[in-house]
Amino acid sequence: MTGRYFEEFTVGSEIASLGQTLTLEAIIAFAALYDPQYFHIDVEAAKKSPYGGLIASGFQTVAVAFRMFLDTGVLAGTSYGSPAMDDVRWHVPVRPGDTLHTIARIVEARPSVSRPDRGIVRAAFRVLNQRDEKVLTFSSTVFVARRPS
Repeated sequence: MTGRYFEEFTVGSEIASLGQTLTLEAIIAFAALYDPQYFHIDVEAAKKSPYGGLIASGFQTVAVAFRMFLDTGVLAGTSYGSPAMDDVRWHVPVRPGDTLHTIARIVEARPSVSRPDRGIVRAAFRVLNQRDEKVLTFSSTVFVARRPS
């Protein structure tokens, strides 16, 4: 599968992912490895937290959101990686059983001055739950291959 080349990204266009449900087990497993705070790993203790129950790590939410974006295939074989992620904001806690989906809006697309084989694409990401509540926003810049001549 070949993703989009730089020339196929249009400012203002959006790319939407399919949904993914975060299970209690997946939330605890991720947090146990990468963010072992009590409100991410201990169901009973989390009930006494400011969140009133167990929530997913924000880092897990970012990772899941980007994976869902990659699963659209838009960058398959055309990405040269990312130099930046900016403006990460967690808006609403993600709870076990929430189903998330990612919408990436292209906000900038410009040819690279120093590397003529690629362009620079910047997208603003919104991650929504099943109630269409905004749970996460961030922006990311990606180097994308230009169409071979």
